[in-house]
Amino acid sequence: MSETSVVSPSSAPASVQPYILFGVAGTAYALKSQDVLHIEMLEHITPVPNAPSYVEGVVFSRGQVVPVINLRARFGFERATTTLRSRLLVVQHDGRRVGLLVDESREFVRISDAVIKPPQEAIGGLSGNYLEGVATLGDRIVLVLSVREIVETVPTALA
Repeated sequence: MSETSVVSPSSAPASVQPYILFGVAGTAYALKSQDVLHIEMLEHITPVPNAPSYVEGVVFSRGQVVPVINLRARFGFERATTTLRSRLLVVQHDGRRVGLLVDESREFVRISDAVIKPPQEAIGGLSGNYLEGVATLGDRIVLVLSVREIVETVPTALA
């Protein structure tokens, strides 16, 4: 993974936090690194009958059975075949662990809170409240996700 720092252009001190960047359907997303327990290469996913369409199944990760959310499906994109670049981001919120299936994840960045802007109302409504903010990193737009909103969408019986 590569590491990049992005600081605020203003002179006022702002909190800088580490984030994991990942891609889904050609779009860059970020999660606070404190919410990501680990990142794995994708292995076998066991399908779960009658699970919501965005739940890919479950995996055995570091001694635990973890439900896998396909973020392409969850965000309304067409599913894609997994590749060697596909990754599983295992996240945790309030004691619930969930694996997020993403197209790729190879970057670790430090982002100033000052460069993360709240999502506009039209964007927030479309994203199902998953969107915490929008950051501009150089010429890239990165959508910052709320791990709480993603984890809470998984049925309790699975997570």
